[in-house]
Amino acid sequence: MSVHIEAKNGEIAETVLLPGDPLRAKFVAQEWLTEIKQYNGVRGMLGYTGLWKGERISVQGSGMGMPSLAIYVNELIREYAVKRLIRIGSCGSVQPHVNVRDLVLAISASTDSAMNQRRFQGMDYAATASWPLLRRAIAVLEEGKTAFHAGGILSSDTFYTDDPEDWKIWARHGVLAIEMEANQLYTLAARHGVQALALLTVSDSLVAADPGGDLSSAERQSSFHTMVEVALGVGTGWGDSGTG
Repeated sequence: MSVHIEAKNGEIAETVLLPGDPLRAKFVAQEWLTEIKQYNGVRGMLGYTGLWKGERISVQGSGMGMPSLAIYVNELIREYAVKRLIRIGSCGSVQPHVNVRDLVLAISASTDSAMNQRRFQGMDYAATASWPLLRRAIAVLEEGKTAFHAGGILSSDTFYTDDPEDWKIWARHGVLAIEMEANQLYTLAARHGVQALALLTVSDSLVAADPGGDLSSAERQSSFHTMVEVALGVGTGWGDSGTG
């Protein structure tokens, strides 16, 4: 048991899917997994372990923003020996060719946060996905003939910004989309020698001609089936020892 996760040793699988919204964690567990067991309810941040095609996998809400995600990732790695962490979340497109409902595979995650500036004493760090998970994801996507975009994203500290045009700096440098967590997921995974990947579904666009195409909050919870199924395919087949 850790500070924010009440699971006993062995109750969390070696691979964990990380949606930000705890209700999305519940939705994934109930819709896709069998023999599910809720192992966490502390602060309403729900966590479940179950079976997908006979293999153990867990899904844990991580909250909104990098500070919240960092708490859960640290505890999952340090206290529960989790080896693979796959973020499943939403993002906002900043490129005309990246449309609402498209899937984005985050190869790298830039940031406007000061968290890594503090960690690296003012120097820059290139936060990147783990190659084994990235390679597996590409294979799963290609096998299913699922269209996707792969490239850099931005993990931002601010959802509401004072400068409505600041995203254009990132777009000019090829960033595909903006979200709020992946940079710290990648950094912490590298720090602790585990694997991490962010799979994101585009929920809205800053450059779309028709803003009516954006997804509602209900659609964000229930409509990301392709992303979840890809994540499950990526997260299984690693030979979970069952020890947590």
